[in-house]
Amino acid sequence: MARDNNRDDTYGKPLRRLLVTLLVVVLAATFLVWRIDSPRMERMRLAIIDRILPPMEWVMAPVTGLATLVTNFQSYQRLAEQNADLRRELQQMKAWREAALQLEQENAKLLDLNNVELDPKLTYITGIVQADSGSPFRQSVLLNVGQRDGVVDGWAVMDGIGLVGRISGIGRNTSRVLLLTDTSSNVPIIIQPSGQRAVLKGDNSRNPLIEFLEDPDLVRPGDRVISTGDGGVFPSDILVGQVALGSDRRLRVRLSADYERLEFLRVLRSQPHEIISDQGGLLVTDPIIEESEFIGPRMPAQPAVRNDG
Repeated sequence: MARDNNRDDTYGKPLRRLLVTLLVVVLAATFLVWRIDSPRMERMRLAIIDRILPPMEWVMAPVTGLATLVTNFQSYQRLAEQNADLRRELQQMKAWREAALQLEQENAKLLDLNNVELDPKLTYITGIVQADSGSPFRQSVLLNVGQRDGVVDGWAVMDGIGLVGRISGIGRNTSRVLLLTDTSSNVPIIIQPSGQRAVLKGDNSRNPLIEFLEDPDLVRPGDRVISTGDGGVFPSDILVGQVALGSDRRLRVRLSADYERLEFLRVLRSQPHEIISDQGGLLVTDPIIEESEFIGPRMPAQPAVRNDG
């Protein structure tokens, strides 16, 4: 056994020294080759890299797969969070829907108890926006309803939320809607809860101006703006928008109508208002009763006294 150990030591040590020396020489040669600044050596280095790197792709496969797995897990985590947020929003929307249904039922009951008759002029015709002819000088759209549908010039137009404008030009099959943002648009409005009356003036911007305001100190941003119905053009109590303070420090209205997506519009049927010019015309009186009330009862006629003397 001692002889075998000596034999291993005799051949093993020189072999290890030879291998270490050879490795050092190879590393030194590689270092020198890699440090030589020569076009030929650069081409040789690139050739070596091209021959070595492609077979080494399998080495990077686990790392690439792990990175893809981490990315997919992060995406799944984000999707799970978004799904949870959507579930919470859906629950909130269901609660709001139930509250809206309850309020609608309560409103219907109150209307029935009070025997309220709704204004028949608030019926509407729905039209589709065919073209948007908005420009820096005119803001209007075209609808596919016209004279054949009974549309009358001047009728108010709104989307599903708020007032959009009025009919300004009618054809047989189409009609033009002048938007509230047009410079020729002037709409009488009332601001709640202060009850201040003003005029909504278009200036070709998304937020029209509020002019001729009675007392600006009573108006605050966020106040509700509705139509007054003055002038007989627009029906009253139609939502227009909310008060906002513009960058020029002037009061404007943030319109409730979605001007970015005007697809379907409602043309409100507006019946002409009955004008009462005679203040006493509403009082129906009987001439006989009126005479008896204001003149008094008639006295029987007295026979004439004849005096012959």
